[in-house]
Amino acid sequence: MRSVFAAPRLAVAALCLALPIATAAMAQDAAPNRLTVTGTGVVSGIPDLAVLTLGVTSRGDTSAEAMDATSAATADVLALLAETGVADTDMQTSDLSLSPVWSNRNSVSGGGDEITGFRASNTVTVRIRDLDGMGEVLDAAIGAGANEFRELRFALQNPAPALDEARRLAVADARARAETYAEAAGVTLGNVLELSESGGGGGPIMMREAAIASAVPIAAGEVDTTASVTIVYEITGP
Repeated sequence: MRSVFAAPRLAVAALCLALPIATAAMAQDAAPNRLTVTGTGVVSGIPDLAVLTLGVTSRGDTSAEAMDATSAATADVLALLAETGVADTDMQTSDLSLSPVWSNRNSVSGGGDEITGFRASNTVTVRIRDLDGMGEVLDAAIGAGANEFRELRFALQNPAPALDEARRLAVADARARAETYAEAAGVTLGNVLELSESGGGGGPIMMREAAIASAVPIAAGEVDTTASVTIVYEITGP
């Protein structure tokens, strides 16, 4: 009796094992062939915003002296910027620090290190929306006590339109690449299966020979707004 029912049981087991394999094969046949391309769009524009970063650093015999001197100089810089028309919301201080100044006496007299004073520093970041007076503002801020020039970059106050146009150009670039690949491969380009965006934003500044102001020559140049998209197309054919 056991030998009679052994064969049917083996047949059922073989059928159960074959079903997942057949299902996987059918799913693979149903999956569309894909072509993945990346497109980039760049829009250049004249900047209308400058972001200026200055440092105020002072030294004193005591920590209090160094901090008081830096605070007073920072207040003078902020007051001057306000007089030039910069809004309070466009000014920010950050990275306030205080550190000892050490004197290494080991190589001279054989003694140990000594604290000879203290150094305090502060960072002032300001957004300047009137670029015509940019040079005078920078010159005056340095004269008011900003003794470290750290960064100057240009941007757009409203980058959304440029970014939208860069996105359109990126999609068109990806489509053109896909059509070229499809033609070269002898296949037909189908529907868009996936679309994703990566990166983007303001790019490096292209400098031109143009002085904004007479006090400190500054060239605004152009700002590049970049967008990048990845698109997956369905393809059919050999």
